[in-house]
Amino acid sequence: MTDVLRRGRASLAFSFFAQGAAFALLVTRIPAIQDRYGVSDALLPLFLAAVPILAGVGSVTTEQLVKRIRPSVLLRWSQPVVLLALLGAGSGDGMAELAVSLGAFGLAVGALDASMNMLGVSLQRSYGRSIMLSFHAAYSLGGIVGASLAWAGAHWQLALWVSYLPVVAVLLPAALVGSRWYVDGGAPGGAGEAAEAGPLVFKLLLPLCLVMTFAYIGDSTVSNWSAKYLKDVLGSSEQVATVPYNVYMVMCLVGRGIGDFGVRRFGAVTVVRLGAVVAALGFAVVAVAPGAGVGMLGFTLLGLGLCVLVPQTFAAAGRLFPGASDTAVARLNIFNYVGFLVGSPLVGALGDAWSYRGAMLVPMVLVLVTLVYARSFAPQEDRYGDGHERPHTADVGRGSNGL
Repeated sequence: MTDVLRRGRASLAFSFFAQGAAFALLVTRIPAIQDRYGVSDALLPLFLAAVPILAGVGSVTTEQLVKRIRPSVLLRWSQPVVLLALLGAGSGDGMAELAVSLGAFGLAVGALDASMNMLGVSLQRSYGRSIMLSFHAAYSLGGIVGASLAWAGAHWQLALWVSYLPVVAVLLPAALVGSRWYVDGGAPGGAGEAAEAGPLVFKLLLPLCLVMTFAYIGDSTVSNWSAKYLKDVLGSSEQVATVPYNVYMVMCLVGRGIGDFGVRRFGAVTVVRLGAVVAALGFAVVAVAPGAGVGMLGFTLLGLGLCVLVPQTFAAAGRLFPGASDTAVARLNIFNYVGFLVGSPLVGALGDAWSYRGAMLVPMVLVLVTLVYARSFAPQEDRYGDGHERPHTADVGRGSNGL
């Protein structure tokens, strides 16, 4: 069983890495995609909004499919669709081809995100200790690699399909091979899970849904507005303005790399509270920064703070509903896209109507609201994959021995 879990963990981590790289390659080359297809500035927001909306549809569909199909099967076939859709977006010629590619990308991403996190939650339960942050660290690493490859493609003025094809050619077969070792948490479907997945479950899940939304409002603020903020508000050069997002991603990688140890040592509630406070401090520093250097410090703090919230929210959902964890993860995943859809327009509208410094205070306040819901992350009667119950105190202070 030890080797099975280790292979399952490694293959799932690679899936997170591949998804991070694919998503970064898409979002960082939006201007090139716009130029290739002649998408107007007025039409571009519709294309961009369609992806998270369809991803939400994909996540809802996944909630129903996992009652009959194992999450590992959904992940095995949704990841190739994401990669092929990425290649399609970079190699088409007409607007209709772009719409089909982005539509397929959105639907498949919803299924992919939901099924990946379902497997991550079930693996953490089998391990009996916090490992969820390590999967999201792999996603951050993939994002850094994808953004770096996108920068290289833009620097050398490569056609989009030339940039995308080698990445897809490497990641797609590797992901298919790795999918042989995915580890499911149990049989799909079942009356027990269906019964638990009613309105009462969503009512109990709502605090975690709000935390997920707030976290992604913060994340989308950084990804969409950091460069503009440094250049237009703090007066940096265009070259320096590209640095904050990279700093943010690197600090997410660092924070997630060490976050599991923090959860084991201090507990999820403490880690979430600390993350929320550090993230709020980061937004405050960005809002009052006199120059680019201090602004960069703020984005560094944002990476360290925000990075722990999303993985721990998925983990908390799995603990809260051990008999319906797949349903809980799928529903929770929808609020990933809600936050993404709300965050960027909200900051942009406030920035135009008021000021971008003031706009940074809004995600700061929302992240601080996470403190109100921190108790939702407390492991109450955490049930693990062997069918036994063990209180959280058994995990606190454990070292990294064993798996």
